[in-house]
Amino acid sequence: MQEPEEKKIALELLETEQAYVTRLHLLDQIFYTELMKEAKTGKTVPEEVVKMIFSNISSIYQFHAEFFLPELQKRMESWNCNPRLGDVIQKLAPFLKMYGEYVKNFDKAVELITVWSEKSPPFQELIADIQKRKVCANLTLQHHMLEPVQRIPRYELLLKDYVRKLPPESPDRGDAEKALEMIFMVAKHSNAAIAEMERLQNLWVVYQRLGLEDDIVDPSNELIKEGPIQKISTRNNSTSEKYLFLFNNMLLYCVPKVIQVGAEFQVHLRMDVDGMKVRELNDTQFPHTFLVSGKQRTLELQARSGEEMNAWIE
Repeated sequence: MQEPEEKKIALELLETEQAYVTRLHLLDQIFYTELMKEAKTGKTVPEEVVKMIFSNISSIYQFHAEFFLPELQKRMESWNCNPRLGDVIQKLAPFLKMYGEYVKNFDKAVELITVWSEKSPPFQELIADIQKRKVCANLTLQHHMLEPVQRIPRYELLLKDYVRKLPPESPDRGDAEKALEMIFMVAKHSNAAIAEMERLQNLWVVYQRLGLEDDIVDPSNELIKEGPIQKISTRNNSTSEKYLFLFNNMLLYCVPKVIQVGAEFQVHLRMDVDGMKVRELNDTQFPHTFLVSGKQRTLELQARSGEEMNAWIE
């Protein structure tokens, strides 16, 4: 008799999990442990750096080696009398939130390996020495470190396949569908962690360009739009180059600095978005102009094109 499709997928999950635990063992018990031991002697890199590179890999390794893999093995041994997977995966899913921290830290970790390999030849040598071992299969530390980042999407694909192949009347259908939903939420959680990290990084760059003005730096701000704009002076019928940063709560009206030491812009005016009014002006002399009026003052601004003006007004 041919094995049912869903059992093949369950076996694939078990086999990939065994290989994955081997990879985690390499990262945690070999790379992390040996680099940490060397760091403690003070000859290679600071201990803090090693901790930052490996983030929470030890927790991830222990969870898979001591809990999830044994549960899967037990389940596959008794598959013939209890062919189900959904309940085991439901137990696994909440713990996968641990990956958020690892995934969020990944780019920084790879960057640290590069920087410290240049700074500290003994650090580089130790990594190269471990990479030569058979267990590394001719792959670099960075390559092995990518594996946990790819693991949750892999669970999602396997489980989707499993649910698709289950017979409609299967006793595991309800559990498996619920498990898939949980895994999907976790995958979203780890993507959200990456998106949030990128948002904060971009925000930080903006604050640096503004010279880190105390009352502006706030991690909860959201940058909506930025760009150059012409300020119209009605007094002498001329325009001058300015720059706008629009956040969810304020509009910063800035002047580009001529001598760029440190900050790129000087904030001339801060306008609260609360109570702000924006409307298009039909000015024949200055096309694409719009008026922004707030509690602080009113600005007459000119965009470079109709599209740009509409984008600002929107």
